[in-house]
Amino acid sequence: MGEVLVKIQPPDHPVHMPGPATFSAEVESEIDRHLAKYPVKRSAILPLMFIVQRERGYLDPPGVQYLANRLQLRVTDIWEVATFYSMIQTKPIGKYHIQVCKTLSCKLLGAGKITKYCSDKLGIKVGETTTDGRFSLSEVECLGSCGTAPMFQLNFDYHENLTGEKVDQILDRLP
Repeated sequence: MGEVLVKIQPPDHPVHMPGPATFSAEVESEIDRHLAKYPVKRSAILPLMFIVQRERGYLDPPGVQYLANRLQLRVTDIWEVATFYSMIQTKPIGKYHIQVCKTLSCKLLGAGKITKYCSDKLGIKVGETTTDGRFSLSEVECLGSCGTAPMFQLNFDYHENLTGEKVDQILDRLP
């Protein structure tokens, strides 16, 4: 009973942690304005994540380190929030991010067909990005448009009552 089953050793080499991201004076000023709105710095975590994501394309390790430093939090605190929300990207995504709602109303009204249609049209699976970096396809939890299902969010715009024909119209008119 007193036998040690696993002995954890410290790494035999240094663990490389990236340095924090840097931003322009304009972005730093925008971040300062957000921080001024909150008496507790941690409360600004989501708006600041959106800024870092906008500036870097996604929330990468240097961006996380920057947020941890600015908010005086642990890196793990930042990752915990980032991985909870589907609107925070932790890997690069395409210029156009298609997020198909996969919850009950949408599922009952054909979300699976819309996802498959998008997947076939773009030649990618859910969680992938086209080789040209133009499109990423995701399935997400409820987007709050149950009365107009099935639907997807394309970047920040909702598209509802989808059919294959509507998907073609939406995607084909993108620049």
